[in-house]
Amino acid sequence: MSKHSTVQGVEEQHMKRQVTDFRIGDTVSVSLRIIEDGGKERLQVFTGTVIARTGTGLTETFSVHRVAYGEGMERVFFLHSPLISGIEVIRRGQVRRSKLYYLRGTSGKASKVKGRFMKEKKNKPAASQEAVETAANASA
Repeated sequence: MSKHSTVQGVEEQHMKRQVTDFRIGDTVSVSLRIIEDGGKERLQVFTGTVIARTGTGLTETFSVHRVAYGEGMERVFFLHSPLISGIEVIRRGQVRRSKLYYLRGTSGKASKVKGRFMKEKKNKPAASQEAVETAANASA
């Protein structure tokens, strides 16, 4: 067995099976498990805009930027970290850059990211089509 395949085997053991699909510009809510003194454990939520994703495999990271109390703050997370209990996409963003570092010094309207429409579920058009057919039958 080569050295390269051994490293890949170890990485595959520690990678998460289910990873939330998110992109640059999306507003996400990252839930972290914080271990306090005395072994107490709590969840802390960090909500902000994803400004960068780097790396591949086990070492993949993403940066989340937010402005709170007038101060900009940024945090880098390992995507496959066991301390991350969940990532929830709050809002999809449409951007034309792979890194949004220009958001660091902005505030107000300048720090907004244009929204992207989320795909509708397949059941919704069928339900609306049934409503149209029901309305057509009622009027006939």
